[in-house]
Amino acid sequence: MTPEEIVARLLYRDGLMLIIDKPAGYAVHKGPKGGESLEDHFGALRFGLPRSPALAHRLDRDTSGCLVLGRHRKALATLGKLFKDGRVGKTYWAVVEGGPAEDEGRIELPLGKRDDTRGWWMKVDPEGQPSATTWKVMGRADDNGKPITWLALEPLTGRTHQLRVHCAATGWPILGDTIYGNAPRTGGPALHLHAREVVVPLYKNKEPVRAMAPVPLTMQDRLYACGWQGEVFRLVD
Repeated sequence: MTPEEIVARLLYRDGLMLIIDKPAGYAVHKGPKGGESLEDHFGALRFGLPRSPALAHRLDRDTSGCLVLGRHRKALATLGKLFKDGRVGKTYWAVVEGGPAEDEGRIELPLGKRDDTRGWWMKVDPEGQPSATTWKVMGRADDNGKPITWLALEPLTGRTHQLRVHCAATGWPILGDTIYGNAPRTGGPALHLHAREVVVPLYKNKEPVRAMAPVPLTMQDRLYACGWQGEVFRLVD
């Protein structure tokens, strides 16, 4: 990724916070095995400040969409508390295999680590951390003879891989999920999970900051099939 490419993914900018459109396929920070990460390119987002911005939260490697960065330590502390207290609104779009019979609902399943050898892989665990997700059906379609559903998901808690595990455990795994779903390790569709919108109540006497990330090309065909009408906005210059 070039500096120009990451700057082009900017969705929002002020003196405290940046929101960028994270591309799928990038880890947000270096893992134990190293390798390139999105964080390596944050220097292009300093915009005159002495230090690069830093992550206020995380997204999975294969998840695209709204990623919030703090521009300095004080901003990061404020943002960290907002995320920890569950005050940041997050809406994800997903395309799932099959789908619920109802039009909306709530999933409450505690989550814990699968085992120490699997890193951050998670499972439903009665002894795990409480985890809650609300969902709403946005559209349904047939994909080569198999039903698929477009969902808007809102995680009320922030557990690792929460949406992926909750959808899979409820019987409708996210399309393209190679860990919790039915996708092959190679050659299958991309993970159809996108952080569509984030709402950050950063300023006491102002409306919350809202940002929306455009749908990646890898999800557009199936969303169109489910009734999506396309985008009505563009990225900032």
